[in-house]
Amino acid sequence: MKLDSDIHNYYEHLVLERIAELQLDKENSPDYLADICCLALNQVPPRYIRYEVDMAFYLPQSERNQMEMNVAHAVDKAIKFLKDTKAKPFEERSASE
Repeated sequence: MKLDSDIHNYYEHLVLERIAELQLDKENSPDYLADICCLALNQVPPRYIRYEVDMAFYLPQSERNQMEMNVAHAVDKAIKFLKDTKAKPFEERSASE
């Protein structure tokens, strides 16, 4: 069985929107952006859809606002994690793991 290629997690769209809002895509590498996406998406529940119009039509504004707040918090937390990890010397990171 093959899943339809149109199925995707709606939060992916919201994370990319947040990255664009913060202009992280202008000043960071694709690897850094991929790390931000993975870290942020792992903090929010998946919300699978086939068509964007489904979310626009059926999602109440209050729920959309909550999802956007969750994504903003998840992206901020991911940025802080990467910043903190980069700032620690390698020996200190290895000892704490």
